[in-house]
Amino acid sequence: MRKAVQIVLAVLLTVAVTACKEKKKHDDIIATKSESPKPQEPIRMQDYRQTTDIKWLNKNYQVEVVRTPDDSLKMVKDETGQKFVDNRITIRILRADGSVAFKRVFTKAAFQHLLNDDYQKTGILEGLVYDRVEGNNVVLAASVCHPQTDEYIPLVVTVSNFGDVGIRLDDQLDTTGDEL
Repeated sequence: MRKAVQIVLAVLLTVAVTACKEKKKHDDIIATKSESPKPQEPIRMQDYRQTTDIKWLNKNYQVEVVRTPDDSLKMVKDETGQKFVDNRITIRILRADGSVAFKRVFTKAAFQHLLNDDYQKTGILEGLVYDRVEGNNVVLAASVCHPQTDEYIPLVVTVSNFGDVGIRLDDQLDTTGDEL
């Protein structure tokens, strides 16, 4: 029996020593291999239409903005190689009787002179929306953006009552939502 007690003590001692033994640490970093996502089909923004009734030079008008992705325009790529379809935006100013007082189609090319090389190569015409009437001008806000980001160049488009169009950078950003 003494032999059996010695064997049990030996087993318990071995278990106790092994349990208290510190595990060997490795400096190896194990990470799963990830593949970079493959570009999808070219991404297109949704069609967009906005119609706004305005009072301009004491007469009623309607400003209509229509954005459409256009496959005939040069596509842009982001840093992953994903392609994006650029947009064509049509502005129409209609008289109360429905006749067209002004119509023009805008693409990014209309704003090229105000864009840096990066936005010329990788930006798309994101939007053009009615803002306000200022004197004899209808004022619209426009933007050329890096697709699917918050990065954009803010622009102002003015249309005079004679149909003259002005385009400039917007240096008066409304960051508070309050009018001055």
